[in-house]
Amino acid sequence: MQSKSQNVLNPEVLSGPNANFPIEAVRAAFPALKRPPGFIFLDNAAGAQAPQIVLDAVTDHLLECNVQRGGRYPKSREVDATILRARQSVADLVNARDASEIAFGMNATSFIRLVSLAIGQTLAKRNEIVVTDIDHEANVATWLALERNGAKFAWWKMRDDGNLHAEDLIPLVSSTTRLVACTLASNAIGSIVDVAAAARVAHAAGAELFLDAVQYAPHGLIDVQAFDCDYLVCSGYKVFAPHMGFLWGRRELLQGLPTFREDFIPDEPPGKIEAGTFIYENVAGMDAAIRCLENLGRSLSGNDAPEKSESRRVALQHAFKAIRSYEESLSLEMLQLLKDCGAVIYGVADKKRISERVPTLCFNLPNMSPAKVTEELAKQNIGVRDGHMYSPRLMKRLGLTQESGAVRASLVHYNTVEEVRRFGSALAQMHD
Repeated sequence: MQSKSQNVLNPEVLSGPNANFPIEAVRAAFPALKRPPGFIFLDNAAGAQAPQIVLDAVTDHLLECNVQRGGRYPKSREVDATILRARQSVADLVNARDASEIAFGMNATSFIRLVSLAIGQTLAKRNEIVVTDIDHEANVATWLALERNGAKFAWWKMRDDGNLHAEDLIPLVSSTTRLVACTLASNAIGSIVDVAAAARVAHAAGAELFLDAVQYAPHGLIDVQAFDCDYLVCSGYKVFAPHMGFLWGRRELLQGLPTFREDFIPDEPPGKIEAGTFIYENVAGMDAAIRCLENLGRSLSGNDAPEKSESRRVALQHAFKAIRSYEESLSLEMLQLLKDCGAVIYGVADKKRISERVPTLCFNLPNMSPAKVTEELAKQNIGVRDGHMYSPRLMKRLGLTQESGAVRASLVHYNTVEEVRRFGSALAQMHD
């Protein structure tokens, strides 16, 4: 069943003043951006808004085939078809070798725990796991919990330049290293990690690489083959879909994982990874979110004809190339206004290194608590977040307390330079 909202981009808008990036057309696809009028949403790292095509897909599923899969009647078979379609869409999004490498579930955290529990049962001579001090706690604590299984740990630490460096990983891995767990982009300070370099180091030692792609997914094209990783998790609600998550893993590794499954479920991916019933309508929404990005790419490349000869993967490449370029302009604007306000910026703040970050920025204003900053911004109809951002170890490394943390403003490609400037004006008033 396809969504009713196919034309999410208006060609007339594409020829307007934002011809380089169709910001008005992009924003028009997201109804929530107009409700309430004037609200500026800069808390996207906590969860992005959903376009109309996603809302329609969820609604259509609930209206037309809100039944269990696996039946012989048409509505049930349509659920099966929806899941297969979504699995292929996510496979295209991450450049998987086969759609069976994609598993659906609740969120990234639950998949990290699922894999950690499985790996915990296979520790032998290779019992060391490398974790980082830049990651979301979900990609740290889940691995540390394996200490009771005999796991030992090494810490890959961020440098003072706000990023992880693969050369620092070299002395941490050895013949006893089982796995390196790290993020693609920091959920707090936005730094993008060179994970392909990390994969080379890990694999040279015979270890595996597990990636948290949650914060990178809205901003850049995932490519598990180019990254050469072994596992990757993501939460759909960060990438314009409803609340759900997915796991990608090398098929041969997923086949070897000891997982819980009912006896009637074959010991093969993806079924062996998907214990119980996941939320079908949200999976339909994930499929639609990828279709929205695909449509954006086709519009940008001028290949939005009905026959769609261009592959989905190529269309997604066009979309994310434009998104990265546009978001870098937002990041540059944000960095400048924060500096003008005398803010302390955590992570990559050098404009020459803008390609090393996504538009997720943590900062503090002098002599004002993070909570006070976010409260004052809320009064001006601007939504940002304060606190430890689920990265308490990173906060400690930055010299911040877990209780206060920092302010985080996080943007995606539907935000505008005008919104950033309104945000800057509000901060300037506090600073004055």
